[in-house]
Amino acid sequence: MLRTYWFIALPVSLIFLIQAIMTFVGLDSTDGLDADFDGDTSSGDTPFQLFSFRNLINFLLGFSWGGISFYSTIPNKFILGSVAFVIGVIFLLLFFLIIRQLKKLEEDNSFKLPMCVGKTGSVYLTIPEQKTGAGIVQVSVGGTVKELNAITTGDKIETGILIRVTGIESDNLIIVERLQ
Repeated sequence: MLRTYWFIALPVSLIFLIQAIMTFVGLDSTDGLDADFDGDTSSGDTPFQLFSFRNLINFLLGFSWGGISFYSTIPNKFILGSVAFVIGVIFLLLFFLIIRQLKKLEEDNSFKLPMCVGKTGSVYLTIPEQKTGAGIVQVSVGGTVKELNAITTGDKIETGILIRVTGIESDNLIIVERLQ
């Protein structure tokens, strides 16, 4: 039985080490394995998938090293296997908790045009009147200044005038008004 635990522990530890190195280098974007069944195992926005190669390795790492560690202290093989199984599940849950905490550190700083609506800025290139042409405005969004194509529904707005974004005309064109 001890030999079986060692046969599991050595290759699993090597695979775990390779996965850890790949994680720190940034090459761990996917397991490369798909489940053999159809079903939604992701259950929404959770970062944890029960059936993945990484989770199998984490479980086997805890299972095998738990069996090796308690082999001399637990003489009953069934109880030893049960303890090793519980340690494997604990490794799996521990990994889940670590990933869940790390996911809280994520931040999406990608720019989306609707974030501009209601923001103020200034005209960089003059905006012609009544949607007859586009100018360029500078708007601060998310701590960065964006230069955006803009039109107005009112009178011409000259360079340097303060504006407010009132809407979105298209994917790369916003509607602005002069601030009073």
